[in-house]
Amino acid sequence: MSEKEKILVMRSITKTFPGVRALDEVDIHVDKGEIHFIVGENGAGKSTLMKVLSGIYPIGSYSGDIVFNGEIKHFNSIKDSVRNGIVIINQELALFPDLTVYENVYVGHEIANSRGVIDWIQTKKMAKKYLDMVGLDVEIERLVRTLGVGKQQLIEIAKALSQDVKLLILDEPTAALNENDSKNLLDLLVELKKKGITSIMISHKLREVEAIADSLTILRDGKVITRMLAEEINEFEIIKHMVGRQIDDIFPKRPIFKSGKIVLETIHFNAYDNNLNRYIVNDANIKLREGEVVGLAGLMGAGRTEFAHSIFGNIDKYKISGGVIVQGEHIKFHHPQSAIKHGIAYVSEDRKKDGLILGENIGQNICLASLNKISKRGILNFFKQSFFAKKYVKDLDIKTPSIYQQLKNLSGGNQQKVQVAKWLFSEPKILILDEPTRGIDVGAKYEIYTIINDLVAKGMSILIISSELPEILGMCDRIYVIAEGLQTAEFNIEDATAEKIMHKAALV
Repeated sequence: MSEKEKILVMRSITKTFPGVRALDEVDIHVDKGEIHFIVGENGAGKSTLMKVLSGIYPIGSYSGDIVFNGEIKHFNSIKDSVRNGIVIINQELALFPDLTVYENVYVGHEIANSRGVIDWIQTKKMAKKYLDMVGLDVEIERLVRTLGVGKQQLIEIAKALSQDVKLLILDEPTAALNENDSKNLLDLLVELKKKGITSIMISHKLREVEAIADSLTILRDGKVITRMLAEEINEFEIIKHMVGRQIDDIFPKRPIFKSGKIVLETIHFNAYDNNLNRYIVNDANIKLREGEVVGLAGLMGAGRTEFAHSIFGNIDKYKISGGVIVQGEHIKFHHPQSAIKHGIAYVSEDRKKDGLILGENIGQNICLASLNKISKRGILNFFKQSFFAKKYVKDLDIKTPSIYQQLKNLSGGNQQKVQVAKWLFSEPKILILDEPTRGIDVGAKYEIYTIINDLVAKGMSILIISSELPEILGMCDRIYVIAEGLQTAEFNIEDATAEKIMHKAALV
């Protein structure tokens, strides 16, 4: 196929930030009507390349050529790329939560009558048309904030269709979706392909790549490593090219757990949400033993994160009842500081929103939850801050030129390591990890799993909340399943299968 027959060719794209070459002479091409994946470790340059393509990084801030539909293009903004039929949907959705569904579909490119006034009747009619195309069956008058992330993704795609999209770019679209919503989105991309719409998708979920990719490009350290066609795509080959080495087992092995003393137990534990007027955790009886990894599985909205919040003392909007026993002592935590003092730490599922301060540096973030250890009479000891920060950067192999590097400049995997380091500095006995590998690449995942194994080998107890069943099955000694707030099953790892867990997760 000649260059003119390809929908996209990017030639010798080079993009440099201060001290870092993010893209180094990158060449990629995408055929018309195919689903093309771009994969690589965090920091490989995937999102940067798509920001160049979509005009977020305008011409002049990079070198190289973009050829779209046979013509060299120079985009100075997202509006320029959209006018040419290129639409990017970022991981952080760009919707207005307090506007209706139909308003969000046409915001920024409103339908106006001859007098320049918005034609709301036509707007609703056309919005419904595109919402039907993506299979979203909701009232178009609903506010977007009332919908889940999966439905909001579909609104973004409907919006793209309303702008006559020819090339749809999706950056980690399934990172925050459960398995059912993820499958629906992948099925939709296949349907859009039948309508002649080309898609480029960034994803760390290699099973998605194997399922629907027509081709893929692998980046590493800002360079193209290889391009594969559908018949060549294999999960282990992708991993080898991504990380530059063979990972024989995605989940590092550790000794079989031998029963230890119970360090955390909930007895008929309940959390009632006053805003929703319902129980979000209902009669949970969960045990965690010393040196054990326990998994908490369930569909999105099942109440797993809410259970963790309640245990950790975030109870402002919850009415708590039932018992919590920590190290043999009955305790009711009214705030996170109390939980921390009793040896519990919670690594949030949303590191950017709740776990880290991206505008601050690594040292400040690592010491954030334990300021009492580096201060006296309210005055920080910056020598101590530097000492401990450097220790954890070394211990967790956080890749950074300096502890004074701002968090926003680190890859997702290294940001996650900083969040783990922050809580390890508090010296917990019990560590709750909520979606510990969300949005990070397979190499970084392996490193996080290795850290988990090292911690439990030293006697720490870990509760993992994860939407990825392979992660739950690959890392845990026991598994509890929650469905709509109810604890529906408990499995020893030797008895657990993905099918059994999903059956119990969808039981209610």
